[in-house]
Amino acid sequence: MLNIADFEIFKKVATPFYYYDIDLFEKTADKVAELSARTGIKVHFSVKANSDRRLNDILSSKELAADCVSGDEIEFAVTCGYAPKDIFFAGVGKTDKEICQAFQVGIGAFVVESLEEIQIISDIARRLGRKATISLRINPNIDPHTHHYITTGLYEDKFGISDRSFDEAAAMVTTDPNIDFYGLQFHIGSQILEVADIIKLECEKVNDIVSRFESNGVMIRNIDLGGGLGIDYDDPDSNPIADFETWFMTIHNNLRHRPDQTVHIEPGRSLVAQCGSLITQVLYVKKGENRNFLMVDAGMNDLIRPALYGSYHKIENLSAHYEDNDTRENRVYDVVGPVCESADTFGKERLLAKSRRGDMIAIRSAGAYGSVMASRYNMRPFAPAVYSDRVNEARRRKDYFAGE
Repeated sequence: MLNIADFEIFKKVATPFYYYDIDLFEKTADKVAELSARTGIKVHFSVKANSDRRLNDILSSKELAADCVSGDEIEFAVTCGYAPKDIFFAGVGKTDKEICQAFQVGIGAFVVESLEEIQIISDIARRLGRKATISLRINPNIDPHTHHYITTGLYEDKFGISDRSFDEAAAMVTTDPNIDFYGLQFHIGSQILEVADIIKLECEKVNDIVSRFESNGVMIRNIDLGGGLGIDYDDPDSNPIADFETWFMTIHNNLRHRPDQTVHIEPGRSLVAQCGSLITQVLYVKKGENRNFLMVDAGMNDLIRPALYGSYHKIENLSAHYEDNDTRENRVYDVVGPVCESADTFGKERLLAKSRRGDMIAIRSAGAYGSVMASRYNMRPFAPAVYSDRVNEARRRKDYFAGE
């Protein structure tokens, strides 16, 4: 059950909102920082996972770096205190404007994904009188055994440079006077749970690819293995911090690299998912012909993952726990939102405490790819962020429940 220090104050906050457990977030970030120091593996937070200002301020204060996929993410990272030299600019579709932004900021490296992109960045660098530090994103053709929407390292995916283009790409980045070749980047997918086996396989494939480049005289200064570490959506309380130990040590023990080579990884979901929950309230309990519907005031505009991917998030009735000490009998519900789409569903056939209008509901493990993917569909406002150590500062809800 989501830990709430003072439920009487908490239940007066206007819903829906994203609730961030700052203590858990700090512990997670500290674990990552400790493993980074122990193994020498540099950590870049994948900003696309969560662009909350306070969370990113905390990460930059712990000297983590940033992985960005747009010009605005780069500008945001700088305002959060990430050092420009520690910002990598990835993504398959960089615009000319964004490339110029990156040069102006002075980022650490461009991660390029096609031969044409190499040429475009070179041309812009020449016009600006700059030199572009470039890493090549390589498609290693590895199946990460995850959802096909977040698989990114197979040949049929749009990401990275495939085997047939290795030699041409290497020639371009090592002979172009406008380019400073930095290294290789890989990213095979997200929400990887078979960590030891999949990451070991990735390391073995990376070892072969690095050897191929260097045997042809192309020296690799940096190896970036991307992100992908998964979390426990089923039981977030039992596993609040992802298995970073296995991830770091599998890389440390299986990736061949020289002392003069740097190794980077790019966690996103694993750093922020478990500290965040989407908090909503029950508007109506509707009895259908075949189902009971729990209609809440959050919708797919706030958290689109269940509608987009069919993703599972644990759902809890906080009021039944904190007000009635879990004494209510259970019922099976479809938990749905107010948006005019049948896909606006957070969970089907969920066993929950018998619920009623006004109950506070927590949709867990929503700290990654939650608020960042929100929209104003149906002209609904964005859900604000509320922090565990600042609940008193949150906006109070209006008394729109009858009898209050």
